[in-house]
Amino acid sequence: MGNVDPTGLMGAGGSAYKALSLSDDEIVAMSDESCAAMDRKNTIANAAGAYATRLATVVKAMPSTINGKPADYRVYMTKEVNAWAMANGCIRVYSGLMDLMNDDELRGVIGHEIGHVALGHSKSRMQAAYATSAARALASASGIAAVKTLTESQAGDLAEKFVHAQFSQAQERAADDYSFDLLTSRKLERKGLVTGFQKLAGQGEGQQAGALLGSHPPSAERAARMQERLDSAG
Repeated sequence: MGNVDPTGLMGAGGSAYKALSLSDDEIVAMSDESCAAMDRKNTIANAAGAYATRLATVVKAMPSTINGKPADYRVYMTKEVNAWAMANGCIRVYSGLMDLMNDDELRGVIGHEIGHVALGHSKSRMQAAYATSAARALASASGIAAVKTLTESQAGDLAEKFVHAQFSQAQERAADDYSFDLLTSRKLERKGLVTGFQKLAGQGEGQQAGALLGSHPPSAERAARMQERLDSAG
């Protein structure tokens, strides 16, 4: 089962086996379809506008590839406080999050989302989303060609389930550590991991749709843990 949450597969019938047997290429193909569906649903910030320009500056020193896939950073114009990344390198940051955080805090969150991809968490999240989404109708099919037959509705449902799913506590902590280590290796400010989580805690966790605000463990606890790492690092 790896990192797949068993509760996400309960009741999925034969699609559970198919979900667990998805190849890396199929996961990437599903991510392509899901990300495209989300892009069609949301308003993407103008490349020459203030939000896209700021994000380009924020990620200039961040990875340009994740697990060999080009990193595609874009901003969704929405008040929701959220961000996510998929196995195909699709990274989306919401303008509501950018309004809330300074540049160092944004890098901390983005590094965290990159960590989920690099550590394989996004793969297991897509597997669980697939097993419980309308796309599970493909359980009897196989291969990338089958994935590309997803209807707009199926791709949209799969994307929504992926974006709003929650990672386990262990996965969240591992992604936090990945971000801390990534920022350290690139000689970037790490304090944003502390203050960023403090801001998320102040937003009232679990009160909004974004999985970022419904984190487990709570953001205040994660902020304290990052402060401990920062103090230990000197």
